[in-house]
Amino acid sequence: MCKGLAALPATCLKSAKDMKHRLGFLLQKSDSCDYGFSQGRKEKTSSSQRVSQEEVRKWADSLENLIHHDRGLAAFRAFLKSEYSEENIDFWISCEDYKKTKSPAKLSPKARKIYDEFISVQATKEVNLDSCTREKTSHNMLEPTLSCFDEAQRKIFTLMEKDSYRRFLKSPYYLDLVSPPGAGCGPENCKRSHAHTLDCNSNIISQCA
Repeated sequence: MCKGLAALPATCLKSAKDMKHRLGFLLQKSDSCDYGFSQGRKEKTSSSQRVSQEEVRKWADSLENLIHHDRGLAAFRAFLKSEYSEENIDFWISCEDYKKTKSPAKLSPKARKIYDEFISVQATKEVNLDSCTREKTSHNMLEPTLSCFDEAQRKIFTLMEKDSYRRFLKSPYYLDLVSPPGAGCGPENCKRSHAHTLDCNSNIISQCA
């Protein structure tokens, strides 16, 4: 194949060596990416298997079933975060935590924190409440009780139930958990990875030709 390599100019030999090193690096990087992708899927699959298929299917029965299960709540929040609307579930969680407050002395500061974070006009995570509910909740801040956020929490729950919950059930965040093991592991992603590697290698070869 190669005749008289010694007769080739030094620059050509150097270019050939450089190309060999670059190809070797890309192949090594590709193997590393494939390993990382494989490990990521293994971790996701392992994590998914901690919840039975029967339990996951119950999440589709009602939003209440979903968010009262730790894994279901985590999956739903991850979905909402992907839509930049996690303030709704964060408010619901804060209200649930607030209602567990046992010390009367802690009610007022905790209520004020929730109000400032989610309900105030200048709230950093303002939730979508109608003016009537917002005004009533603001009035409850004068003398906070364990039920001072109940109406606002119900409104946000209903909002999630009619909107984001339905989208969640059609999203990969839920479908990947409810599908049979291995069903979501198609060859397309691997094909894309190898195709990308081949494209990179072809580019290098064409540049050195």
